[in-house]
Amino acid sequence: MRKGYFISALMALILAFSVGCAKNSDVKQEEDKKVNLITEEELGYRTTTLYDEKLAQTPGNVYHTEIAGTSKRIERAFDNAPPMIPHSTEGLLPITKDNNMCTGCHMPEMAKAMGAVPIPKSHFVNLRTNQELDTLYQGRFNCSQCHTPQAKTDPIVENKFEGAFRTKEGRFSSNLMDNINEGVSAD
Repeated sequence: MRKGYFISALMALILAFSVGCAKNSDVKQEEDKKVNLITEEELGYRTTTLYDEKLAQTPGNVYHTEIAGTSKRIERAFDNAPPMIPHSTEGLLPITKDNNMCTGCHMPEMAKAMGAVPIPKSHFVNLRTNQELDTLYQGRFNCSQCHTPQAKTDPIVENKFEGAFRTKEGRFSSNLMDNINEGVSAD
């Protein structure tokens, strides 16, 4: 008996809801006629449909054109953040496991002679096994996954983020391996 009552009450509720929705739909259509609606194309910074990338225009960003070794280093965004690439990457991308032009200048044994920043210790450790390696860990071969060229542009929205640095040197160098396990307990 209760089961039949419950089903009847549920059906009545569904019927009332659907009638109300239809009524609300009619009211909404009338309101839409009175109000200037904003289309999807007008919602964001883009001026094209969100469903087709063919018409999307990217801003005319200008990237650093200085050749490697002549550019000025860019301060990191925060302590141990991946540094930005301050020089042109033309001819260096795409990076693959078998073709990585970055290592020609940034490997520790070459960096000083090339005037480049050496790849840090963290890139020569398999962090899953905590094993130190003599070669670049292959999980880190794709430099542009974390390191990106910096565009010279005026942002649409002002960035008020201020990165925190533990040391003055942290603005331009990494000490990740020295504090990677900070706060981790063996217990």
